[in-house]
Amino acid sequence: MENQTTDPKKRFSAARLVAFAAIAGLIAGAAGVYVIETRSGKDTLAETADAGRCEASKDKVAAITPFLKGQVAAMAPVAEPRPLAGLNFKGADGRDLTLADFGGKAVLLNLWATWCVPCREEMPALNALEKAAGSDRFEVVAVNIDIGDEEKPKAFLEETKVHDLGFYRDSSMGVFNTLKKEGLAFGLPVTLLIDDKGCLISAMNGPAVWDSDDAKALVKAAVGS
Repeated sequence: MENQTTDPKKRFSAARLVAFAAIAGLIAGAAGVYVIETRSGKDTLAETADAGRCEASKDKVAAITPFLKGQVAAMAPVAEPRPLAGLNFKGADGRDLTLADFGGKAVLLNLWATWCVPCREEMPALNALEKAAGSDRFEVVAVNIDIGDEEKPKAFLEETKVHDLGFYRDSSMGVFNTLKKEGLAFGLPVTLLIDDKGCLISAMNGPAVWDSDDAKALVKAAVGS
């Protein structure tokens, strides 16, 4: 089992991620780890999208809830599944993308930056999850939000041998700011689980051990039969 490794370095890394997640609220003011933003109850994404199509996704929320435990216990089910509009980023070829381009897939959407310490810690685990569970029904979509050109994030991914994730970028931080207005992003990393209808079913701020058996079980429940 990948989350029960006997390698001391891997045990230490996993422990660090769990510790980061546990104290995320306490270190929200630390520079270079979390970007602090204010909640906004107005101008929500739900007001600009057709939430009706997400009614059936309540069953998916119920299906994943028992699996929000262990290494992914910080993930919280949403009270009301809803579509996410206004999330615009670019693919490796520079093409403009939205979540609609991943229609028919469950998506684990993760926002990360090279200056974010817990983000850097969890990227290899997200890569391992994509390698193990990625398919035509599921994808880890890790969106880098470094300001500037692509050199630094690409160098980091190469250095850490993160080769199974697609390269997605938003140098404007527009995705983060849109999620901030919805009350979903208070810092980095932020991770959302979106079902195959494009409806948000779970979310968290802070890191997790994404290559763990708990994470794989959650993905399996999100994909369904």
